[in-house]
Amino acid sequence: MTVQTDLRPEPAVETERRPWGSFERFTLNEPSTVKIIHVDPGQRLSLQRHRDRDELWVALDPGAVFEVAGRRIEPEVGERILIRAGDTHRLSSAGPAVRVMEIAFGHFDEDDIERLEDSYGRA
Repeated sequence: MTVQTDLRPEPAVETERRPWGSFERFTLNEPSTVKIIHVDPGQRLSLQRHRDRDELWVALDPGAVFEVAGRRIEPEVGERILIRAGDTHRLSSAGPAVRVMEIAFGHFDEDDIERLEDSYGRA
């Protein structure tokens, strides 16, 4: 597998205050794809990697589990992790249904998934 050698800078998540509260901006005027991933209770996605994109995951619910480059992370709601192109990664639920926002930076194509392990026979 060819891993991207020209790393994009880590996205700068900016917070702006308003009289009513605040907002966080994750991307500004750059090619990106945003998804909300829903994981059923106790399920997990394949262990995978991508060649052409970085991903920023943001935990939206308690109980999400991020596995990135061999590290297991149980994020707090709102916690973010950057997954670089070529890093192995997997998302799972530690029990309850969970949602994770995924922001992909770079060329997005579902066909660039290289599955290394899969509970559903797709590897």
